[in-house]
Amino acid sequence: MTAARRSGALLVLGAALALGACASTGAPPPPESTAPSLDAKAPPPPARTHLTAPHNEQAERLEQSGQLRQALDERRIALTIDPMDAATQAAATRLEGLIERGVAGRIEDGRVALARGAHAEARRRFLAALVLDPNGRAAFDALQAEVRDIEFITHVVRQGDTLAGLGQRYYNDRTRAEVIGETNELNPGTRLVVGRTLKIPEIPGVPFARPESRREPPRPTEPAPVAPPEAPTAETNPLLLEAQDAFERREYVVALADLDTLLAASPGNAEAVGLKKQVLYVHGKAQLDAKDYEASYRTLNQLARTDRNYENVAALNTQARGRVIEQRYSQGIRLFRDEKLREAITAWRGVLDLDPHHVNAKKNIEQSERLLKGLEERRRK
Repeated sequence: MTAARRSGALLVLGAALALGACASTGAPPPPESTAPSLDAKAPPPPARTHLTAPHNEQAERLEQSGQLRQALDERRIALTIDPMDAATQAAATRLEGLIERGVAGRIEDGRVALARGAHAEARRRFLAALVLDPNGRAAFDALQAEVRDIEFITHVVRQGDTLAGLGQRYYNDRTRAEVIGETNELNPGTRLVVGRTLKIPEIPGVPFARPESRREPPRPTEPAPVAPPEAPTAETNPLLLEAQDAFERREYVVALADLDTLLAASPGNAEAVGLKKQVLYVHGKAQLDAKDYEASYRTLNQLARTDRNYENVAALNTQARGRVIEQRYSQGIRLFRDEKLREAITAWRGVLDLDPHHVNAKKNIEQSERLLKGLEERRRK
């Protein structure tokens, strides 16, 4: 049987495939007039498509991972090859708009940080704007003229320390704890780990209680009574400190590996259990924001199995699961159109792994299997 006749048979038999939106997400199916059709004949590709396609595909991947500048560079390469490609031109224009708005937003965030004295945070915001637009004068000028070089002192966390307490101690203002958190890239509500070294920045214009500026208490004229020795404080497990450091550097995989090692030896370590939940939550959200839905679902599902009531993990997990179902279902459609029936069936079975009642996936599998069977019978004749 020739490839053309086989393709025709696929299109005719596959025309009835269900192309509606995933039922599990609760979204209504798209109007019939806009739904893709497997029997619609695509126009012949332009002569340069095979040259521009790799760059456009790479641009889509980069954009999904948040690398807008690199994505725009790939679009421009594709336009150099085929300047008349309207779709690529539209995508490049859209990326330029996203970058422009992203730069403006980061610069505005930087100025807001400057207004509250968070110069370290402002520097990060302006540098992030330059990553999006390396030639941007506004961010560069702000870094040169407005962000001051900040002096720091170090503070080793002791038992009972909190960010609010450190704000009161060094700035005489508990609300300044936010500056310490931003400087050390701590998430709000992060529990300080005993033994960790923090940077305490000087805030221009705000009184700063340096350790050397504090007065020594006057010496008593009579010998003071000898205080009983303090009970020794429990030492923090080095692995817990390493996990905390990795978490704050956003090295979530490293943090989880350290915590798993620690918990294998000490399953009842409450600090490690609490930190692991926090790492899984932040990591899963970051993956979801980056549209890495498969990884996000695995991470959030692990947290949900541990503590289903942690923050809003149940809602996030449901969202990630719905996105994975959509991706697997759409992948099956693309594979079917490429006449890769067995791979399409595998993708749709992946949908049923998450949603066993997905009507469209079941119907597509049944029809694809009948189609495969028909092709096998034709080959034997």
